Amino acid sequence: MDKATNNDVLSALDKVLQERKNAAADSSYVASLYEKGLNRILEKVGEEASEVIIAAKDCEGEKGQDALLGEVADLWFHSMVLLAQQGLSSAQVLAILEERFGLSGHIEKAARS
Repeated sequence: MDKATNNDVLSALDKVLQERKNAAADSSYVASLYEKGLNRILEKVGEEASEVIIAAKDCEGEKGQDALLGEVADLWFHSMVLLAQQGLSSAQVLAILEERFGLSGHIEKAARS
């Protein structure tokens, strides 16, 4: 997948996540997360982050890599749910990453202090 296609996927997902905010809780998983509120969404982000850590520690061979990629996808998804719940989007995160691109991590971190 090229950059434009990846951005298209993120934009499409942003749109769906925004639409689910107005959906009945029993109509979709995301709508049910919104219904349960911020704490439940934060719990899911935390659970997925933990699963990424476990998958990374067990990442050996193609099967381990597939498991890690799946867990990272789950983490990204739930992070995007959180962003949408807060009225934010993946485009805003990508803009920040673009600003940081090419900067030394040490310099960028010092600038935030």
